[in-house]
Amino acid sequence: MNAFWITFSASIIVLISIASLPLLNNNNNNYLTIADLLNWRSSSSCLSEEVADLLVTNGTIYTSDEALPFADSMAIRNGRILRVGNYSSIKKLERTWTQELNLDGKIVVPGFVDSHVHFIPGGLQMARVSLRGVNTKDLFVDKIRKAVANVKQGSWLLGGSWNNDIWGGDLPMASWIDSITPHNPVWLSRMDGHMGLANTVALTLAGISRNNENPNDGAIVRNNEGDVYKWADLSGNMMTRVCLFFPMETWSRLVDLMSKSGRVLSQWIYLGGVKAFADGSLGSNSALFREPYVDDPNNYGLQVVDLDDLYNMTLSSDKYGLQVSIHAIGDRANGLILDMYTSLASEKQIRDRRFRIEHAQHLAPGTVARFGEQSVIASVQPDHLLDDADSATKKLGSERAERGSYLFKSLLTNNAQLAFGSDWPVADINPLKSIRTSMKRIPPGWEKAWIPSECLCLKDALKAYTISAAHACFLDKYVGSLSPGKYADFVVLSTNSWEDFATEVSTDVEATYIGGSKAYSIRSEDKK
Repeated sequence: MNAFWITFSASIIVLISIASLPLLNNNNNNYLTIADLLNWRSSSSCLSEEVADLLVTNGTIYTSDEALPFADSMAIRNGRILRVGNYSSIKKLERTWTQELNLDGKIVVPGFVDSHVHFIPGGLQMARVSLRGVNTKDLFVDKIRKAVANVKQGSWLLGGSWNNDIWGGDLPMASWIDSITPHNPVWLSRMDGHMGLANTVALTLAGISRNNENPNDGAIVRNNEGDVYKWADLSGNMMTRVCLFFPMETWSRLVDLMSKSGRVLSQWIYLGGVKAFADGSLGSNSALFREPYVDDPNNYGLQVVDLDDLYNMTLSSDKYGLQVSIHAIGDRANGLILDMYTSLASEKQIRDRRFRIEHAQHLAPGTVARFGEQSVIASVQPDHLLDDADSATKKLGSERAERGSYLFKSLLTNNAQLAFGSDWPVADINPLKSIRTSMKRIPPGWEKAWIPSECLCLKDALKAYTISAAHACFLDKYVGSLSPGKYADFVVLSTNSWEDFATEVSTDVEATYIGGSKAYSIRSEDKK
């Protein structure tokens, strides 16, 4: 029952009472005057006023809401934000049962929104052999030797996250591990997921030999990951809100699902849209460029989908109101997708589509402005530049790499919507680390920033990880800023100095609240 109906129904009760008073008090001539009524309603207004069940006070609250960027307190009721402001205004919503969270001056920011993350593969990767950071062949082999010792014969050994660039560039070969994995099929994906190493046992099981031709195209049928999230929700284990994107080839099935269930399955699960691929990755020399790779002069990268097929699937998806998101890393791939988005928009009525390009890592001159002009969201992952700074220089040449790589500041300057994410498990999922990367842009082993003109300030980085990221998946009316009516999702940081935070970003997450309830605490005694 909303506040208007409570007030309206209370007025009906009062009017009925007034009509009855002459009958009840006729003998004593005691009548209730209009002045009496107004005084009574003033003293009883607390009966219809909203009150808080949690006050968050004594902090520096960054809201990501331009209407009120900073506050020191906020009030929460039933998992949503009632009011944000100063302590005296928030204190008015307190009652005897209201709890108070005293921040002791700590900084609070809205709950982070990761715009590009692979939860299920990432979760599976945590139980597999990790080759992240391995910088020699010997260490690579030793990791596999130790891992296979704990696997039953005949079982798959899965894992990966290797990066050949950090040991010199040579790709790993089956011969590296065949002798230590004679009884187990092995698949180890590269860090970007666009190539992987299979041992001979795995290749034999797959029917692959030297005589096989390379496939021109193909599709992998996967289990519906939405069933997994629904199971977690029904079991009461969901503590993260997810917006799901599905392979574009399945667009018609997603339309059927949304027609039956709507877009919001629960407060935890939202159906976002569809995703496709235009090219591969820089590290595997499969990102699609206008000019060839410096270290591979006959290679321009791969266009991994037929453009006519992609256009038709995107047109159908857009026709039924599905949000479209397309992976593009190389400058030519980004240009092709922007061209396609322009054609789609011209064929349909003007509406809020929020077309997305995932990664948008390397852009040709003139392309940056198109993101803002076409209202295309650049969904980018800052931590990728830590791995790409060296390899981009090697593969593209220093001048070409610095002219068009990871142009965060230029995109914002040209009115593009910037949404941050991690691409976990390809990169670290820590949003504070990603924010720091976008501000500092200093790769491992470097002393200075890579393309310093593209460094962001703290507020722009926070916005890209909160309200802009929420906008990028049509969830900005639910989350993304600490605004009245939205879910009370917020993060308490370990610092109480905004200046230090804005300069060094040297802070940790002290606690996380979802819907006003504590979901995580760095203090062991506070953990659930």
